[in-house]
This record gives sequence, C-alpha cells and structure tokens, in this order.
Amino acid sequence: MRITKPTAADRVPLDRIDLYDPRVFSNGDPHAIWRTLRHEEPVFWQDLPDGRGFWSVTKYDDVCRVLSDHTVFTSARGGLLTILGTDDPAGGHQMAVSDPPRHTHVRKPLHQMMTPAALKKHIPRIEVGIKRLLAPMTEEPVWDLGAAMTALPMVVSGILMGLPEEDHAQLVRSGMMTIAADDHEFQQGGTPEATLQQAHHDLFAYFARQVRARRTNPGPGLGDSDLIGRLMTMEVDGSRLTNGEIVANCYSVLLGANVNTGHVISSAFLELMDHPGEFERWAGDPQYLRTGIREAMRWSSPVVHFLRYAVQDTEIRGRRIRKGEGVAAWIPSANRDEEVFDDPFRFDIDRRPNREISLGFGPHRCIGGTAAQISLEIALREIFDRVSYLEPVGKPEHLCSNFTAGIKHFPVTVHKR
Repeated sequence: MRITKPTAADRVPLDRIDLYDPRVFSNGDPHAIWRTLRHEEPVFWQDLPDGRGFWSVTKYDDVCRVLSDHTVFTSARGGLLTILGTDDPAGGHQMAVSDPPRHTHVRKPLHQMMTPAALKKHIPRIEVGIKRLLAPMTEEPVWDLGAAMTALPMVVSGILMGLPEEDHAQLVRSGMMTIAADDHEFQQGGTPEATLQQAHHDLFAYFARQVRARRTNPGPGLGDSDLIGRLMTMEVDGSRLTNGEIVANCYSVLLGANVNTGHVISSAFLELMDHPGEFERWAGDPQYLRTGIREAMRWSSPVVHFLRYAVQDTEIRGRRIRKGEGVAAWIPSANRDEEVFDDPFRFDIDRRPNREISLGFGPHRCIGGTAAQISLEIALREIFDRVSYLEPVGKPEHLCSNFTAGIKHFPVTVHKR
C-alpha cells in the first residue's frame, strides 16, 4: 500500500472512489481517498459493478465500534472483501471467523502460549533465525529490504508453530497467494480465483499432513511444545477440535502472523530515508525503540481492512445499515484520524499518546501482538547495530492487495556502521 500525505487539495470526488480494487493500494492513493471520506462521508456506501455493495467506515471511533461489538457486527460470515457476500465455509470453526463465546474458547488456550513469559523460551531461537535472515544485509552490494521483511514473520511463526525451516519459503509464497491473489508476481493459473484455490489447497493439505504426522508420532510434550500441538490437544466446549478445525485454525494463525510484522519496518524505513537524522535518533537512543515501533505500526497499518456483517439494522453517524450488509473497517484510515492523532501524516518515533489499532481492536485483536513486538525489537536492534543508513537503489514495489499492505521489493544499498 502506498503511503502518502494528502491535503485538502488532494480531494477525491466521491463518485470516483473505489476501495475494492486492489490496484488502488499498489498504484493509487488510498490515503487521499480515506482523508476525503473522513471529512465528507465517514460512513460510505460503494456499489460494485456485479450488483454487490458494502459500507466503509473510516473514523477511528466507528472502526473500533465495528470491530468490538460482535452482537451487531459479526465475523462469522467472513472477514475479507474478496469474498464479499459469500459466507466463509470456515465460519464458526476458525478463530478468525467466529464470534464470542466460541472465539474466546479457542483463543484463550492459544493466547496462553503467546504471553511474554511463555514466549521467553523461544527468544534465543528467534534471534538466531532473524540474524540469519539479515546476514546478507551488509554482504551484498544491493539488498532487497522488501523481500527480507516479507520473510521476517515466517521466522517467528515457523518456530512458534513448530514448522520445519525448509518449508518456510513455500509457506511464505502460499500465504502471499492467499492475501494478494491479484498480484501478478504471486498468481498461478492466470486469475485471482485460480490463485486462491491453489493456495488454499496447498496450505490446507500441508497442515493436514502436519497433523497426521503428529498423530502418528506424538512425541513428548504434545500440546505444550508449539501452537499446532496445543490446537490438537485443547478442548472447546468439552470437546476436542476436529481435524478440519485444527487445520483451519493453523491456516488462520499462519496468515495472521505473516501479514503483520515485516511491512512495519520496510514502510518506516522508506519514510525515514528522507529524514536520516530521525533514523539515527531512533537507532541511537534505546528509549525510542518501543515508541518508535508503536509509531511504525501506526504508520504502516499492515492489515488494511477487516470486514464485518450487520446482524441487525443499526446506524452509524445517522446512516442506516441494514441487516446482512457488509461493513469494511479501514485500519490505516483510523490510524490517521485527525481527531485522534496530532499531525497524523508525520512519522514521530516519540509520539505520545499513540492509540494505534494496527493489530485490530476488540475480541479479534491479533493474538500474536507480543510475538510481533519481540520480533520487531530483535530485527531493529540487529539493523541499528550494523547499519548507518540505507540508500534506495530503485523504487519500492507495493503489494497489490486491498487486505494487507506490503512492500514486496525495495532494493537498497546498506552503509555499514
């Protein structure tokens, strides 16, 4: 997703707004659209050529309401615009597309493995994995920052899920096929539909094999060693998850992990290339490490939207939303709301307060938030220790997706400390 700094002069006519087209996010100016909507039509209905349509909410408070009030806005029908109007077959069985109380019953046992105390034992392996990923940074004349950061989340999720390292590269690609099926670099079969079908088949088959192998050879500590083991042994409402539910939740956990972390660093560094003094201030003072990460999360907003469906007639800012209609909550827009963030189009590593909601809000806030924080701290310390500044060699290539932001390629020259 391109990140711009629009002003009133960049107003987009309402009849030209299209937040469904993924090319708007890779080649257009979505922030100009969101700024226009926040000021003129914060609850906006868009008709699609095929007869479907959906609401967009762009103000911070409205986004938080839609994401938190599951009694009015359900997740169980699906969470992505790409399947607008079609009920997700995993609804009610997969954590990401379930509402409380079932969502809570699945989430709680997994969350127990994602607390700071539980993650502590994994940190040495995460450090090794991240240092290995970043090793080429100062060894190659041109380093692809975008590709490296795209691979970063898999280092961590692979360890936490207990997945073989030799599988990581293909899992990253299959994940990108799922969340960016319109991006020609990741397409298979020539169409987004064929790409999605192939990605779903590959990922579900992969996790089915993982589950079968673990049932055949359980090994010691099954249920406590990694997230897949916990899914296989935990009970929800007095019953074990079925194999299908285990596989669906493995898929959900993997995608949830892999759309968040990497873009935080690449988008922040892209902005700071125009402000080298700020890069050095962030690198040189430990007190800014965590506030800088929080600001980079706000700035990048890696998850672009979450979709919900109204389960009853309701109103937002006087606009009537009818039962069954889809509502897209736009996270990057909420994170630029002028009523919540002072000077929102300025990257400030010491921004306080910072109420960013990049990992979501309410019951579905990302379960891996602590893991993301840990991996970002490790990666940034490694970069700051070894890099004086980054010099762009070419223009960044943005991911073609209306669901996740991303810089898929960004060649840079790394100047060592």
